[in-house]
Amino acid sequence: MLMDECVHNPNLLKDSQSYNNMAATSSTGSESNHSDLHVITHKVTLNFSDGVTKEFEVQPNTSILDAALENDIPLLYQCRSGSCSSCICTLKDGQASTLNGKSSTLLSSEYNLGNRLLCISKADADCSFDLDYGSDIGAISAQEVKAFINSIEHLGANAVRLKVELAEGYYLQFRPGQFMQISIPGVGVLRSYSPSSTNKSIPELEFLIRLIPDGQMSTYLTEHAKVDDVLTLSGPYGSFFLREEHKRAKHIFIAGGTGLAPILSIIDTLRQSSGVKPKMLLNFGCATPEALFCLDDIALRSQWLPTLEARICVDREAQEGHHAGSPVSALSEADITDSNTVAYLCGPQPMINAATTRLLELGVKPENIFAEQFVASN
Repeated sequence: MLMDECVHNPNLLKDSQSYNNMAATSSTGSESNHSDLHVITHKVTLNFSDGVTKEFEVQPNTSILDAALENDIPLLYQCRSGSCSSCICTLKDGQASTLNGKSSTLLSSEYNLGNRLLCISKADADCSFDLDYGSDIGAISAQEVKAFINSIEHLGANAVRLKVELAEGYYLQFRPGQFMQISIPGVGVLRSYSPSSTNKSIPELEFLIRLIPDGQMSTYLTEHAKVDDVLTLSGPYGSFFLREEHKRAKHIFIAGGTGLAPILSIIDTLRQSSGVKPKMLLNFGCATPEALFCLDDIALRSQWLPTLEARICVDREAQEGHHAGSPVSALSEADITDSNTVAYLCGPQPMINAATTRLLELGVKPENIFAEQFVASN
């Protein structure tokens, strides 16, 4: 990940209020006999974006996610407590509400639109859900690995590039855009970051991390970390990743700060893939020129990919070659000429909200906008 030392939150649109429990409603369903007791169960149908559907039965007051996993249906998830939103989906038919005693990061407006978090949702009737990823996505399960620090490179005014290498006997895979959790040595606190590298670089992984005053990861990296230190990583997690079904469409990337990390992973994966490369636009920005970083990396990718256009944006003190303003303000009507354009947004929530609004105005379909929010942990 990240825009800074952060807490992970992949919701696309957020307001200032959080949504908590909705009252459950009851409905009839099918009956099964368990230990001579009649238990009402409900049929749940999952509709994946690749056209595959999966059906299973869920007992009352039972997590739909837990029931799906018990039926060997791989789904994206992480926290299983309603806080990370990795298991978000859309209720298509039927009734499903929040489990008693559970709270959610969903807003009431999102809930009313049909959004649900499977980990804390129960079926109140037969119901079906739409998922915005294919049936094979959840097959890559999270795991814990050990890795050695190879290097720590300071970038710009307040960021570092952390390079690690998996220890012998460990291996993992991830989809470009997903994130890993790193345990801070001696502290035991987890922080989430998206690799800026790709699967092809395994066993090496690269992360872009923002340094913030008194941040626990920031303090570790600047005062204690050294080459060959051993880190514990777990993952991958998250539903923000390259959608292969859209890889031939034009791609718009909006990145703020270290939100550039997953975007670089996606761009490099597209570059490494076979066939004709799609047209791509990268709008990357920081507050000031001093905070910018990875400009050489971006320039190199522009040379490798004639189909990639990059715009460097700063809010203040713009210099020659910079767009004066945010990555969102750098978008124009001429950038969206195809209704199938797909957009990936990564950065702070206000930027994501503004970018989503602007892209919709320019004609991008809402289902083709994918976003990852980075939130400061301190």
